[in-house]
Amino acid sequence: MSVSNFGFRLNCLNAMAMLILTVGAAAVHGQEPDSRSLKDAVASRFKIGVGVSHQVVQNADDAALIRQHFQILTPENCMKPQGIHPEEERWNFGPTDAFADFVRENDLEMVGHCLVWAKDDRTDQWMMEEDGQPVSREKLLQRIQNHVDVVVERYADVSTHWDVVNEAIGDSGDGLLRDSVYSRTTGIDFIVTAFQAARAKDPDALLIYNDYNGHKPGKREKLIEFLKQAKAKGAPIDAYGMQGHFELGDNSLDELRTTFDQLRELGVQVVVSELDIDIVRRGRWWADGNAHREELKSFDPYKDGMPAEIEAEMVQQYVALFQLFDEYQDIIARVSFWNLHDGQSWLNYFPWNRVNHPLLFDRQRQPKPAFDAVIELLNQSE
Repeated sequence: MSVSNFGFRLNCLNAMAMLILTVGAAAVHGQEPDSRSLKDAVASRFKIGVGVSHQVVQNADDAALIRQHFQILTPENCMKPQGIHPEEERWNFGPTDAFADFVRENDLEMVGHCLVWAKDDRTDQWMMEEDGQPVSREKLLQRIQNHVDVVVERYADVSTHWDVVNEAIGDSGDGLLRDSVYSRTTGIDFIVTAFQAARAKDPDALLIYNDYNGHKPGKREKLIEFLKQAKAKGAPIDAYGMQGHFELGDNSLDELRTTFDQLRELGVQVVVSELDIDIVRRGRWWADGNAHREELKSFDPYKDGMPAEIEAEMVQQYVALFQLFDEYQDIIARVSFWNLHDGQSWLNYFPWNRVNHPLLFDRQRQPKPAFDAVIELLNQSE
């Protein structure tokens, strides 16, 4: 599609969004149940998924929305190491077993999320110590191997994707790897061990390295170097999981395009693993030495809903993102939203409490203008 045609389509979609906002979704779509399906519109481009808690799949209305629109589910928290393996000799499989059973019963797929979270504050003390001392290299690698073996073997029948390592790359000012017990003790070898163990237990799954802001200059360079080094040492990394927590108006498309091009050159696929658009922009929370936090704690501009101009901007950004995903479908293996509808979004609470509207479905589980526009784009570009 040419740039001029894409611009024309964006204008048309924005006009449609404003029409829906004016007359109301119920009047536009009528009172009949909405039979449109996001997974049907996406078709064979890539898998379309959502990350939800294990409690969400137990809710009949949420389960129905999941079945209608998504084909692959990520457990939001229950499979993370601290949730599923709280002590070296104790496992807590119950919530993840129930989640996996829902996936099996509904003929869906699951993302194993995540096997190693490379942050000290997301790692239990038992993993970090050995006989009251800092854990040795050998013991830490052995524990990682055991954890991966147990979890992957238990859920390999239902998990087609695995977030093997989460957030191991250093942020600005840090080295290539984030400072953690894993990098301090083993260097990059804990990543190699985790990926090799996952491959051995689930040879056919897509193995993913998952992180945030990898499309940003600075961290992108680290991401590419990290992938080169890890793969050279034998880590079978199939894909980069780009978390995709965007902010309204962040102008990230050119950065994404550059990142996707470089990953394609490396032969690494892309997973958009945690997609949403924060309309109450959070960037100022960390700006100017955290000087704005007190004022932001009471900043809640859209508690009564989104103004039409804000929703139109959100529509345009979602359409532009999905246009990009469509363009790069040869390397994009999956696009997963993070949380099912606005009322369940983590962005209502992080990094401060406010009413947010970051997803395609509202608090009543109804499709929003952004949903309408994304469906329209996907149907037109088939």
